[in-house]
Amino acid sequence: MPQKKIVPYQDTWLYRIRHSCAHIMAQAVLEMFPEGKLGIGPPIEDGFYYDFDLPRPLTPEDLERIEARMREIIAGDHPFIRREVTPEEARALFKDQPYKLELIEDILQRGTDEYGNPLPPGQRPVLTTYRHDTFEDLCRGPHVERTGQIHPGAFKLLHVAGAYWRGDERRPMLQRIYGTAWETPEQLEQYLWRLEEAKKRDHRRLGRELDLFSFHEIAPGAPFWHPKGMVIFRELERLWREEHDRRGYQEISTPILVHRKLWEQSGHWEHYKENMFLLEVEGQEFSLKPMNCPESTIIYRSRLRSYRDLPLRLNEIGRLHRFERSGTLHGMLRVRQITMDDAHIYCRPDQILEEIDGVLDLIYSFYRIFDFEPEFFLSTKPPKAMGDPKLWEIAEEALRQALERRGIEYGLKEGEGAFYGPKIDVQVKDAIGRDWQLATVQLDFQMPERFGLEYMDRDGTPKRPVMIHRAIFGSFERFIGILTEHYAGAFPVWLAPVQAVVIPITDRHVPYAQEVGAKLRAAGLRVEVDDRSERMQAKIRDAQLQKVPYMLIVGDREQAAGTVAVRLRTGEDLGAMGLEAFLGRAMEAIRSRRGL
Repeated sequence: MPQKKIVPYQDTWLYRIRHSCAHIMAQAVLEMFPEGKLGIGPPIEDGFYYDFDLPRPLTPEDLERIEARMREIIAGDHPFIRREVTPEEARALFKDQPYKLELIEDILQRGTDEYGNPLPPGQRPVLTTYRHDTFEDLCRGPHVERTGQIHPGAFKLLHVAGAYWRGDERRPMLQRIYGTAWETPEQLEQYLWRLEEAKKRDHRRLGRELDLFSFHEIAPGAPFWHPKGMVIFRELERLWREEHDRRGYQEISTPILVHRKLWEQSGHWEHYKENMFLLEVEGQEFSLKPMNCPESTIIYRSRLRSYRDLPLRLNEIGRLHRFERSGTLHGMLRVRQITMDDAHIYCRPDQILEEIDGVLDLIYSFYRIFDFEPEFFLSTKPPKAMGDPKLWEIAEEALRQALERRGIEYGLKEGEGAFYGPKIDVQVKDAIGRDWQLATVQLDFQMPERFGLEYMDRDGTPKRPVMIHRAIFGSFERFIGILTEHYAGAFPVWLAPVQAVVIPITDRHVPYAQEVGAKLRAAGLRVEVDDRSERMQAKIRDAQLQKVPYMLIVGDREQAAGTVAVRLRTGEDLGAMGLEAFLGRAMEAIRSRRGL
């Protein structure tokens, strides 16, 4: 299939709408607070924000007034006018705006944009502003042509949050107003529904309520896995190992604490050091490993390899540590301690396409289980890449051929590859339509070169293998966080921490309930018996709140007949059922890894 054309977000009309809304909002805020100081106001995914230094905290009523004024500005149909200004003009224009003056000096002296990001190589610093109505801002654009091109019913201010200037906790705390903007009111309504639905599905809240995992200040960015959460973790591990064993992978485990010389050789010390946790041990510098790949090369080099040994597929469930700033941590989705479902395939050049094809097949096989439909993107050489450019071209072409050979439609992400090789990134949509990036397949000619990896070819000469890095879940933490939100905590039977709860109607039915529970546990089900002195309806409600797939009610009739009355967490009543019949139903749901 042809390569899918992807329009970069910054080139879309939606980006222009959101960028323009940020400016219109800033005008409304400064009219309300003339002494206010402006930070930055970029478009972001699904919306925009602007940072302000204001004399008092904003209130919900303030946001309503700002929104109302924004609609008046939009109705004025004011043109957005771009102009280039000299440094002197810019300093005079923003003489009362200290944050803007700081940005101006950064643009001129450090070669950044108005948000403080480095300019692309070769692009000279230029100071530009955009003006509409009475408001003028330091900005590269782009914007809509006129404010009237924004639908007054298709934007909304969402909330206010604190944000340190330039993301530095040593700098002033500003007030950041978040908003969203769309082309139509219908799109806005759909987005607001997703936001509300996302709140209900928030994995951090569900993690607490379902007793799966928790986070504590004594270990920022590292989850504490509770027994029920570990059930999910272990079931995913079991699936992962079954599939990899079946496909000829060999599991390894490598050290967490590694000497800096390995990272210098791999290139991580130069390209990734700021994201590593460094430790000094007996006067030498070590790091907690942020990646598994360099360590796997040590195992490859542990003995002489022949062309007959390849492909060598080494998989590892490895504990990694990456330094993420505290402000970026977000539950399971952005952590410092990561359990990576990694694998590294060492192969001959003539095996590349077949091995990548096998990885793509594995991705389809895994994601089908979770009802995820994968989308594929080819990410090419980044600006700061290491190694021979010709090898990059060969690697990119190999990934392109692998996708096209399977007839996969794919998008192109220019410059978003890893520093050591291009990659295929895989995204999925969850139950409420949000995009998540999960799997990655990276083709690497650089690491084998840097570590001097060899195999003896059939002609007796040493050759360099090719290295394929790949992960399917991405990480267990992030994948379980995504699954928790995807299923809203109602995991399919095979993943559910508790698969059935036996509920005795009265205390005299407890012995029979215990007997039922023992038989089901012996058959392999994860079962609890709720023998609390509570009413039956309260026990059913509690089991439903815990998202338990099956509730088995037992009373006089069930005890006499040796049956259970089966209810589903959805509220459906299946009526009386023999133990064997129920067990057959439940075990089939587990075996097939499907729902109820």
